[in-house]
Amino acid sequence: MITLALSKGRIFDEVMPLLAAAGIEVLEDPEKSRKLILPTNQADVRVVLVRASDVPTYVQYGGADMGVCGKDTLIEHGAEWGGAARSGLFLPLDLRIARCRVSVAVRADFDYQQAVRQGSRLKVATKYPAIAREFFAAKGVHVDMVKLYGSMELAPLTGLADAIVDLVSTGNTLKANHLVEVERIMDISSHLVVNQAMLKLKQAPLRRIIDAFASAVTQD
Repeated sequence: MITLALSKGRIFDEVMPLLAAAGIEVLEDPEKSRKLILPTNQADVRVVLVRASDVPTYVQYGGADMGVCGKDTLIEHGAEWGGAARSGLFLPLDLRIARCRVSVAVRADFDYQQAVRQGSRLKVATKYPAIAREFFAAKGVHVDMVKLYGSMELAPLTGLADAIVDLVSTGNTLKANHLVEVERIMDISSHLVVNQAMLKLKQAPLRRIIDAFASAVTQD
C-alpha cells in the first residue's frame, strides 16, 4: 500500500492533475466526505488528509510514504530537525503548484523602513519563526518573535506585534485589514516529499509516481 499525505484546499485541488498523470484518481471529494483516508482507483494507493504543517511529520515517521506540502512547511520542519536529510526526508521534486510568497507586512501607518534604519527592535508575529529569524538576522535587525498559528493580521492591529511574516497570495487579505506588504522574503511552491526508508522498501511503485509527477510538471 502506498499512502500519500495531502492537505485539503488549494494543494489538494492542484495536485489532482499530477495524480491523474500517474493514473491515480481519488474516489471521494474531501469537502463532502468526513473520511480522513480516501480510496483511489488504484487498490494499492490511498490518500490521507492531514494539516499542511503535519505532512512532513507523517512522512518522516512512516504514517505516509510520501506527501505534498509547501516549501515554507519544509523549511520550518527542517529547522526543527536539522535539515531534511537528518529527518529522513527526500525532496525529489518541486511541483510548482500552490504558488505564493512569504512576506513581511505592517500596518499602513507604521514606518517600517525608518524602524529598520534606526536599528529598532521589532516585535514580529509569525507561524514561520525559522524563516523570519534567518531573514532578519541577515539584515542585522533585532527581533522578538511571537509564534502564532492563525489570524496573523490581527497582531499589528492589536499592538501585539510591529510586523508579521506570513504567506501572501493576492494580498487582498492584507489590504482588507489595512496592512501593507513591505518586503518579499521568498517565493513558495509545493514540493513532493518522500520517506527515504520507504523509497528503498517500495522503490518501484514510489518511483513510478515520482516519475509521472516529474513528467507532468516538465510538460506544464
